[in-house]
Amino acid sequence: MNVQRAKEIAETTEMVDVSYYGVPVYIQHVNAGNETARIFPVDNPEKEQTVPLSALSEEFDEPDIPFV
Repeated sequence: MNVQRAKEIAETTEMVDVSYYGVPVYIQHVNAGNETARIFPVDNPEKEQTVPLSALSEEFDEPDIPFV
């Protein structure tokens, strides 16, 4: 994930689906200089950790209608 998008997600009040190696997470803070983010699993807020932005991915809902 790039720095700008991670910052947008961290600053929004809406819930954005982000995962860290398949685990749904919440982005608390982004350190642009180090290209890292402070995150925690959505279901376990006490388990905070700092991870590289490259390990985060934004999940997109797949539409039920096939692309034509």
